[in-house]
Amino acid sequence: MKLADLDIIVTAPPAPGWGGRYWILVKLTTDDGITGWGECYAATVGPDAMRAVITDVFARHMHGENPENIDLMFRRAYSSGFTQRPDLTVMGAFSGLEIACWDILGKARGRPVHALIGGRTNDRIRAYSYLYPLAHHDPAAFWTSPDMAAESAAALRARGYTAVKFDPAGPYTLRGGHMPAMTDIALSVAFCKAIRETVGDRADLLFGTHGQFSTAGAIRLGKAIEPFSPLWYEEPVPPDATEAMAEVARALTTPIATGERLTTTTEFAQVLRAGAARILQPALGRSGGIWETRKIAALAEVFNAQVAPQLYAGPVEWAANIHLATAIPNALMCETIETPFHAALIGNAITVEDGFIAPPERPGLGIEIDEALARAHPYTGTGLHLEMTETPCNYATGNAFQGGAATPAR
Repeated sequence: MKLADLDIIVTAPPAPGWGGRYWILVKLTTDDGITGWGECYAATVGPDAMRAVITDVFARHMHGENPENIDLMFRRAYSSGFTQRPDLTVMGAFSGLEIACWDILGKARGRPVHALIGGRTNDRIRAYSYLYPLAHHDPAAFWTSPDMAAESAAALRARGYTAVKFDPAGPYTLRGGHMPAMTDIALSVAFCKAIRETVGDRADLLFGTHGQFSTAGAIRLGKAIEPFSPLWYEEPVPPDATEAMAEVARALTTPIATGERLTTTTEFAQVLRAGAARILQPALGRSGGIWETRKIAALAEVFNAQVAPQLYAGPVEWAANIHLATAIPNALMCETIETPFHAALIGNAITVEDGFIAPPERPGLGIEIDEALARAHPYTGTGLHLEMTETPCNYATGNAFQGGAATPAR
C-alpha cells in the first residue's frame, strides 16, 4: 500500500463562520484505492500559498510511501531544508496529511484510529464550547455583554455542557503583549461574575485571552478573575514567551493553558519544562498530527499535565482530536463547535450528547466528507483563516474581541 494521489479542498463555512473563514481539507488516496481525510490548521499564509505548500510536502516527503511509516515521513518534513526544527507552516501542512494517513490505516485494518494509537482509555470525551450568540442576541453587542454571555452559558448548560469558554478582554492585536485597560479588567470580572452566578458549580469557566498581555498585565488581570475559580487562563501572554508565561503561572492559582499556536514535541516540551502551563491545547491540524500529538500527551503525563485539544477549524480536525482524547489517560476535554455546516459535512457522524462525545467506532476517523457540499462552498476571499489587527489597545473607550467571526465578504 503506497500513497498515490492528493486532493485539496478549501471550503468556507457559511456566515457567521464559526470555525474560521475557511477550512483546508486534504484527501489522500492509496495505490489500492483507499482514501483518507485530513485537515490542515495553518493560517500563516493564504489558502493558495498553503495549497502549494501542502502539495510540495506531499510530493517531497510522502508520495509513494507506505502510510504506516508515520515517523519516517514526519522526520523528512521536520528536517526539510536542513532545518530540524519546527516550522509552523510546513508542520501545519504535514499535520493534515498525517491525519489522512491514519484515516487510511484505520480503514485498511477495519479499526477506528484510537484502536491503533493505544486503544480506548476513555468511553466518552467531555466537550466544551465557546460562548456564541443565541438567535435572539444582537451579534455586535454580544461580545461585550455579560448578560448575553450568561444566557449563552445557561443554554449550553441546559444541553449538558460542563465547561464554557469566553474571551471578553480584547483586543486581538498584533502589537505584542500589552497592559490591559482598566475597562477590560472590569468587563472580564463582570463576565466571570455573571456566568458563575448563572452556572454555579455545574460548569467550569474557561477564560481565553489569545496571548494578548504583557507579563505584568496578565498577572494583574489573572488576579482580578481568580475569585471566580476559572478552570484555566488561556495564553495570558504571547505563545512564544515561555518564561514569561511561567512567571504568570507562579503568580496565580488559576491553571495556565496554552498550545493552539504551538507545534511538535519541541515547543510543547519547552512549556512543560518551564512550568509555564499544565493544561496543553494542541490543535492536531498544526501540532504535528495524531502521532506527534500522542507523543506530546505522553510528555504531559511525565509533568502531571492534562491535554485539552483545541478546535477552531472544521470537523475533520475535531474527529482527530476525539480519537486522540479517547486513547490517552490525561485527556481533560475537547473543544467543540456545533453548527449545521460542521454536522452536514461529516453526515452527523459525531455528535455531542449531554455534554459528552462518544468515540467513533467505524474504521479510520469514523467520518466521510460530503465532497459536493465542501466544493459548493469555495473560499473566494483574500483574508486569512484568522487575523490579528494593527489596532492598539484602546484605553479610552474600551475594546471588543468578536469571537473569531469571519467578515461577511468572502
